[in-house]
Amino acid sequence: MLIDYKKVNVVQDDSVILKDVNLQVDEGDFVYLIGKVGSGKSSLLKTMYCELDHSDPEKAEVLGCDLNNIKRKEVPSLRRQMGIIFQDFQLLHDRTVKRNLDFVLKATGWKKRKERMERIESVLESVGMADKMDKMPHELSGGEQQHIAIARALLNSPKIIIADEPTGNLDIETARHIVSLLHGIRKDGTAVVMSTHNIKMLDEFPGKVYRCKDGELTDVTHEYQQMDLSEDSKD
Repeated sequence: MLIDYKKVNVVQDDSVILKDVNLQVDEGDFVYLIGKVGSGKSSLLKTMYCELDHSDPEKAEVLGCDLNNIKRKEVPSLRRQMGIIFQDFQLLHDRTVKRNLDFVLKATGWKKRKERMERIESVLESVGMADKMDKMPHELSGGEQQHIAIARALLNSPKIIIADEPTGNLDIETARHIVSLLHGIRKDGTAVVMSTHNIKMLDEFPGKVYRCKDGELTDVTHEYQQMDLSEDSKD
């Protein structure tokens, strides 16, 4: 089990955002978190990489780490086993795509330049962006920047990809390509946990579906397999 949450309370500014969260994610799973703005989707994701606290869990494990007892100095090691993708890309705008990715590899312990360059070429090829290596972020479209962000997330062959509204700023066709790319990543056993408002994607790229609503997380996978997706398209 890559993520095992049992009765986890997600806390922000001393307020409980989500109560008694039960969530299990295994290898190769594709998990959607849906719900309105402010319902707790991003907060839940942040607990997984220790950016936000939780309280009083029966169990809170991520990649075998007990989040109840993890030390601050152990957090970077946990995060290195993950790929994290944000809605706003978070690329460094003062350097090229290649240097953006090289910065991450250096920071995560890759010593040999030749190996770093080979890895950069490999991940860019996998997301169809090999020809953008020497471009600056401002020279790329939003969709291209998100492809680069996915490549960055793949650098260290993560066991889990955490994607917070990765299609939020993109047109529908680009969004579809991004979700398709993330969906395909599962073939190597990597799990993907993605928050989204793009409800129509749930039909085209099926996975487990959890809804954040009224301070609770509910598994609604069967509901989304059986109903017209239009009902929640406004979430």
